[in-house]
This record gives sequence, structure tokens and C-alpha cells, in this order.
Amino acid sequence: MHFVKAKGILSAANGMNLYRGCTHGCIYCDSRSKCYHMEHAFEDVEVKENAILLLEQALKSKRRKCMLGTGAMSDPYQPIEQDLGYTRKALELAGRYGFGFTLLTKSDRVLQDLDLLKAINEKTKCVVQMTLTTYDDNLCRKLEPHVCPTSERIAVLKQLRDEGIPTVVWLCPILPFINDTVENIKGILHACIDAKVYGIICFGMGLTLREGNREYFYEQLDCLFPHMKERYINTYSMLYEVDSPKEAELMQLFHQLCEENGIVHDNREIFTYLSTFETKEYAVQLKLFE
Repeated sequence: MHFVKAKGILSAANGMNLYRGCTHGCIYCDSRSKCYHMEHAFEDVEVKENAILLLEQALKSKRRKCMLGTGAMSDPYQPIEQDLGYTRKALELAGRYGFGFTLLTKSDRVLQDLDLLKAINEKTKCVVQMTLTTYDDNLCRKLEPHVCPTSERIAVLKQLRDEGIPTVVWLCPILPFINDTVENIKGILHACIDAKVYGIICFGMGLTLREGNREYFYEQLDCLFPHMKERYINTYSMLYEVDSPKEAELMQLFHQLCEENGIVHDNREIFTYLSTFETKEYAVQLKLFE
């Protein structure tokens, strides 16, 4: 871990990265890609020491309330969050100034901030997004070794359901020849149905590989799945988009199960939902006109 001073904190779309880098160790992580210009070791998490001060200044100056977001590049619940509490402080500011919030994580540590999530959601909208890649905990521990396994994340989704917090699942990435099975997709989807998630984001059955994350991914394949790297190279060469041979079958299954169970599965619709600020009064008015 190391500290830097940031010049700003919110993007044009009101997203923020309180941390840069990650210690979860996911073998496929796109954030390792060189195009993001991370000039330090990925596991040496960079902390924006003035992030909370900058965030409060930004929220005070905003003329309109909006949804705030974090977690797109680095999980907001790094182990150091336990000591630093930057994500919690950001949630406190959102609640104090009346902003909505959404965060993307793989960690059950999000439940430590359940009180703040509920407080925000009582007034506006607070959405927890959770990434799920494989239903099998043993495989999960290989693909995502330093974060809680899928079963614990599903338990988090169910607890959030019971607390009235809306959730969205990211079904990605799906690694060809590893977790691109009907059994895996069905397992994840049925868990999402049980947890009554609002929507599932899926960009297809595959993953992206580019300079930076490709090399790390192949190193991990060598360690975890003997001869799998050669299979990838022979099948995909240097392609950026690596699609499963079962893409059509699995996507049909995905859309069918979502449609049958009332889960939103149009990415644009979900992103619109995540970015739309609304008060509870506004939500009630919408229901009256449905």
C-alpha cells in the first residue's frame, strides 16, 4: 500500500476510485491491462489520501443530486478498507448530502456498511453490484483466490434482499474451457433468482485479453490448468475478445431464464437504472403510473 495526493475524485459520470490496484488476485482481471497506465505493482494498492476531502468538496458544490459509484476499476473493499474506511466514509458523505450510491464488489465486507447502505436507500437509491463468475467454490478459489467464494457472495445477496437493498450481478468473465458450462450458468442464475436480484449484466460468454492482463492470465493458467494456455493460444492467438465456443447456447439460456423469472437482462436498461437518481417519493410516483 502507498499513498498519493489526487487532484480530483469524481469522473464526469460521478464515479470514483478510492483505491487503485487490488489484492484479490483474480487471474483474469482486466484492470491489469497496460492501457490503464497503472505505474505501480498491481497488488501495491494506491490510496488517494485526500479522496474523502475532495469528495466532500465535490458534493457540496453540486447543484443537482445524482448517483455516485465506485468499484469499476478496483474493488472498494480491499483488506486495507478495514483500517482506512475510505469506502465507509464515502457512503457517510453520500448519506449526509442526500446522494444515491452504487458500488461493485466481490467481497462480503460490504455487509460491514449495511447500516449506511440502508440509510441511503431509505431516502434515495443504493444498489450493491456483485460479480459472480463460477458457482463452484473450489473453482472460484482458483480463479479469485483472495476474496470470499461464490457461496458467501450469494449469502450476501440474499441478506441484502432481506434488508430491501436492490442488487445487480455481473456475470463475467466466463472463461472458455473452464467455467463456460451449462451447469455453471444455471447454478449462478438460479442463485440470482433466489436472491431476487434486480438485473444481471452480461457482455457475452467470454473474456477480454490485452497487454498486461493477458500475460498474467497465461501465467496463472500454466500454474492452475496444465496445457490450457496452449489451448488458448491455438484457439484465439492474440485476439482481444475471447468468446466461448458455447456462446450462442449459453446466451440463449441466460436470456431465457432471466426473462422467465423477471430479472432485467438488458445491459443498457440496467446501466440506466444504476445511473438514475431518484427519491423515494419519485419512485412511488412512477409506480402510480405503471
